[in-house]
Amino acid sequence: MADKTIESAFQAAIAAGKINGAVVCATDAAGGFTYNLALGERTLLSGEKRPQQLDDMLYLASATKLLATISALQCVEDGQLSLDSGDCVSAFAPELAKQPVLSPDSSELVPAKKPITLRMLLTHTSGAAYDFLVPRLAAWRKENQPPLAEGARRPVEAAFDYPLAFQPGEGWMYGPGLDWAGRMVERATGTTLGEHIRARICKPLGIDPDEAQFYPVKGESVRARLVDLNPADPECLGLAVLAGAGDSNRRSQGDFGGHGLFMTGEGYLKVLRSLLANDGKLLRPETVEDMFQNHIPPEAEEAHRVQMDGPGGVFFRVGTTPGSKVGHGLGGLLTLEDVEGWYGERTLTWGGGMSFAWFIDRKNGLCGLGAPQPSLPNVDVGNLAELKQTFRHDIYRKYAAFKKDGLKTA
Repeated sequence: MADKTIESAFQAAIAAGKINGAVVCATDAAGGFTYNLALGERTLLSGEKRPQQLDDMLYLASATKLLATISALQCVEDGQLSLDSGDCVSAFAPELAKQPVLSPDSSELVPAKKPITLRMLLTHTSGAAYDFLVPRLAAWRKENQPPLAEGARRPVEAAFDYPLAFQPGEGWMYGPGLDWAGRMVERATGTTLGEHIRARICKPLGIDPDEAQFYPVKGESVRARLVDLNPADPECLGLAVLAGAGDSNRRSQGDFGGHGLFMTGEGYLKVLRSLLANDGKLLRPETVEDMFQNHIPPEAEEAHRVQMDGPGGVFFRVGTTPGSKVGHGLGGLLTLEDVEGWYGERTLTWGGGMSFAWFIDRKNGLCGLGAPQPSLPNVDVGNLAELKQTFRHDIYRKYAAFKKDGLKTA
């Protein structure tokens, strides 16, 4: 639970066989406070067990979306993309721009009233939604599109070739907006999303470019550090992170901005800290400031609140209390109020799958990631939620102790 310590809760989960290990990293803006912890062990494809290390390669799942967001914003700064021009999406994602809207109370398809913008894609307000989260979309696809053949793979434009769930800008639903944004980056730059991330994110931050790769990861020295390459997941699909289900990597062709990236926890923390410190290495200061503003338009606020308070809210709220004031920044959920002893107002946070959590709290000057590594085949989702919440709260207690005592935590 949230009142436990990271060490005791995670060790107990390891002892109970709930998780194999964990990586937890946190730091402040100045770098004076550091907390780096690797617990437990991982299993190699050969069956050999090794201690979990801080430089192990982790499957990020939807935590990929933050790096895709940064990449898209870099293209905006470079004049290659526009946040608010509908012509931008028409030019770089014409397949999406032409999509109609599925009527909310029938299977009728109606025209979109206004064009989709990149800002909508970055905030899940475009109408592009994951069909598995919207039953009527899933039903439409089942009736109108043949299932993907066994062993087949498809690019972004084919994977999400189906109608919008609502009129652009008038609702909110978690979806493939960042997959489309990543595809726009590729078409605007003439490179793959992975190449862009390695050149424009890894290089400025001193991250080994081999330590940020989309599925399938290449290079034996790097593959040897993949947590998800083991007898329970021989294809390294990230099954444990996805609670033992899902084959998004197997079915994806190319780099998807919404999932698919593998990276070390140490490297991901460098990205978080750069945004926390607003050091100009990734984005201009004013762009970073914009990331931490609420971008839910007034006409979508009610829909956003309904989703936060609905059945899916337990995932969409990423640890925040039901009913608390939240919005959506450029990159993740945005808190809109202070919580005593915890997140400050305008903390940006999201995660990946069931087991990866990250946050950037610029008001309190702290950022971090928690990545427990679940045990297959029976992933305990409830235990993972508790562990992530323990991480989110206990790291603040450790930071408070550091500020009080002036001691560096390692």
